[in-house]
Amino acid sequence: MAIEIKAPVFPESVADGEVAAWHKGEGESVNRDELIVEIETDKVVLEVVAPEDGVISAIHAAQGETIASEQLLATLEPGAVAAGEPAPAAAASGEPQQDDAGDAGDAGDTTPQLGPAARQLVDEHKLDVSKITGSGKNGRITKEDILRYMKEAGSQAEKKPAPAPAASTPASGDAPPGPSSERVEKRVPMTRMRARIAERLLHATQETAMLTTFNEVNMAPVMALRSKYRDQFEKTHNGTRLGFMGFFVKAACEALKRYPAVNASIDGNDIVYHGYQDIGVAVSTENGLVVPVLRDADFMSLADVEAAVADLGQRARDNKLTIDDISGGTFTVTNGGVFGSLLSTPILNPPQTGILGMHKIQERPMAVNGEVVIQPMMFLALSYDHRLIDGKTAVQFLVAIKDLIEDPARILLQL
Repeated sequence: MAIEIKAPVFPESVADGEVAAWHKGEGESVNRDELIVEIETDKVVLEVVAPEDGVISAIHAAQGETIASEQLLATLEPGAVAAGEPAPAAAASGEPQQDDAGDAGDAGDTTPQLGPAARQLVDEHKLDVSKITGSGKNGRITKEDILRYMKEAGSQAEKKPAPAPAASTPASGDAPPGPSSERVEKRVPMTRMRARIAERLLHATQETAMLTTFNEVNMAPVMALRSKYRDQFEKTHNGTRLGFMGFFVKAACEALKRYPAVNASIDGNDIVYHGYQDIGVAVSTENGLVVPVLRDADFMSLADVEAAVADLGQRARDNKLTIDDISGGTFTVTNGGVFGSLLSTPILNPPQTGILGMHKIQERPMAVNGEVVIQPMMFLALSYDHRLIDGKTAVQFLVAIKDLIEDPARILLQL
């Protein structure tokens, strides 16, 4: 009996999705839990896998099509074998198989089969499929085959020597060849995730009274602590590396307890004060910026925070995050310093009313006890919604972060 493969159940915050890429085409065999299709929503990319071994008998939603929650995507014939493959029982018997279909195919159409994703690439780049070797079943050309062919073709073009100049001298009056006048443009549609990010950022700047306050923090104490215990920390906590994010997340938790308005959100005419600290950590991916959330970060140890940040960051880059991973959050920490940013004004992530921006550690001359000393300094930025948070509260909150980072023992002692 055929099995219907449907789209996942979308949460209330996700209205619909889009078929991003088919990894299997009609007539192809699949194994249980093998990836069939990717669904891109406004927030994450969801993967749909095969529930059983079998063959995809029909695809009901084309690549790029907008789909609803639980919409039928494909039909699977469980236990079936793709055309051209030996039947399991016959293969086990060891008897030779006659390939009547293959003999008939010699006189028929020999055009290579293309999967939906591969066909889109061929159409976009106007490629000659006869020059591409398929690695799929029965010579089927996959998306990976197309990408490999394009990469190899590009490498060969770079290695091809430039043609030798002609021996003849150009006639007098001929203008020398000038630079190419070709002005190349490429137009591609926004992904749903990028469009949603743009919408939320625009909403944040238009619908909130956003303001940013700055301070700077001496990173020498944290750097010394990290340098002293880094190897022991990694060995004790099963390879978890000791970074800077853990210190700032824990410092943020302590500061949020002291200034609950920064941990609150606005809902209509109401202020919602959260009695917990769910800290979002901004992660940059190829598809855009996502903010996975550390639940109850105030109850997590420094090692727990570092391990969770590393795991969420990797899953974000691999498109493995779930809706639950990025939903909610009461406060956000973002680190532009990993890209070399010295100073920035981070944009709020509504309905949150505060976001902390970390930046590059830069050695600068500082006055210490009347003497000029070179210190590793970092600028901190706190963007906040002035509708709820007063300037005094915002400045005090940022100073609390600064004090905790410059004396990290206070984080452990909750002082």
